[in-house]
Amino acid sequence: MGNKILLKVFCLWALTCLLLPANSNGLVRIGLKKRRLDLDTIKAARIARQEGKSGAGANSLVHDLGSSDADIIPLKNYLDAQYLGEIGIGSPPQNFTVIFDTGSSNLWVPSSKCCFSIACYFHSKYKSSLSSTYIKNGNSCEIHYGSGSISGFLSQDNVQVGGLVVKDQVFIEVTKEGSLSFVLGKFDGILGLGFQEISVGNVVPVWYNMVQQDLVDDEVFSFWLNRNPEAKEGGELVFGGVDPKHFKGKHTYVPVTKKGYWQINMGDFLIGNHSTGLCEEGCAAIVDSGTSLLAGPTPIITEINHAIGAEGVVSAECKEVVSQYGDLIWELLISGVKPNKVCAQLGLCIFNGDEYVSTGIESVVEKENKEGSSAGGDLLCTACEMLVIWVQNQLREKETKEAAINYLDKLCESLPSPMGESVIDCNSISTMPNISFTIGDKPFSLTPEQYVLKTGEGIAQVCISGFMALDVPPPRGPLWILGDVFMGVYHTVFDYGKLEVGFAEAA
Repeated sequence: MGNKILLKVFCLWALTCLLLPANSNGLVRIGLKKRRLDLDTIKAARIARQEGKSGAGANSLVHDLGSSDADIIPLKNYLDAQYLGEIGIGSPPQNFTVIFDTGSSNLWVPSSKCCFSIACYFHSKYKSSLSSTYIKNGNSCEIHYGSGSISGFLSQDNVQVGGLVVKDQVFIEVTKEGSLSFVLGKFDGILGLGFQEISVGNVVPVWYNMVQQDLVDDEVFSFWLNRNPEAKEGGELVFGGVDPKHFKGKHTYVPVTKKGYWQINMGDFLIGNHSTGLCEEGCAAIVDSGTSLLAGPTPIITEINHAIGAEGVVSAECKEVVSQYGDLIWELLISGVKPNKVCAQLGLCIFNGDEYVSTGIESVVEKENKEGSSAGGDLLCTACEMLVIWVQNQLREKETKEAAINYLDKLCESLPSPMGESVIDCNSISTMPNISFTIGDKPFSLTPEQYVLKTGEGIAQVCISGFMALDVPPPRGPLWILGDVFMGVYHTVFDYGKLEVGFAEAA
């Protein structure tokens, strides 16, 4: 999606859902249904993950449904991972199961003209000839993802979400879906709830048109995601307000720091009661209903995985840097060398003319403009930068050098697998630490039961860490993605009018 940088994880979605009309107060509730996790879907999700998205205080709650009898549009929760519902396009409406995704901004569904992509044969397809309100556009459109793309053309028609009818909505009719994840997915398309700044073709998003056409009373939508695996009701998405039954206390609101994604500023990140130090000066975070897990920088995700006993893959490059450079990294930091220059002084990272940077996490464009760097050098540089962060944490904890080097070697064994996910011993959940985020100067904690995803039963049960690695370089990064694992614990309000996001304990 143009400049999209976020990766989707566990992107397999729910089955078709029932639509009920909204009442006259302009509020639409979307109910969520539960489905169990399964091993086949985890395998498919590994593919789907590659197809995905490329300081404030607390305020009192001002968006309240009160005693409203707003009708419910049921959605289903597939895998405790993603949440979808049914919309209608055209007159009469043709139904599609879509992802309600705050991390993208376009609406797209398969087209009846999609004939050469296997995925199109497994999903509903839009037929413009059957709609009396269809308006031809025809401009070509292509969206690039991590390992594939979709392409098609723009069309215009009415879009029904519950009892609300958005008139003359421009959307993408997809004629080519180039990935197995679209075949395996339980969704037909995506309904983006992000800002127009990241909309492909600068198309006006559905939510914008809801507001501009006065279909909602308040410029707010909110998510409650039920993480109880036994519950029939999976959660609720409300357009135009907030349901007070689904949260406790007051929301903590923080401003949107950059329009495009719902991006906010996050403070220190803690494992148990110990600071990681990475975000003490602030980190960017994306609040994304379309991402199942919590994503963050590899060094911190690795520390989390080590702390909770998650197993990834052994990184030879990481162990090599520990063996050859661990002592030197320690001594350089002790002597006062700035952390961002340590790896360059060791000759493992290069100087780009302005600052020392890692060649391992630069953008593709930056890499193409570099000369003299190699894949092997990139890996060693990235490993070195992770070790610098880990050594800083050990110095903060006043550990000895010997103990610190031993700890670094163990961390190398906890690096996430190449696909990002890590497995946990299900019997050890009760001994794992809480993981906490600082938002608006307030800690938001997740317990092990909340950040571990389970699949299967008995001896076939598998537990997956709710944390995955995603490295985004400065100035945009470090970047965190607060996905459904976080939003399931904290009821989330997206305030489009005031450009802020609010969090309160879910009820």
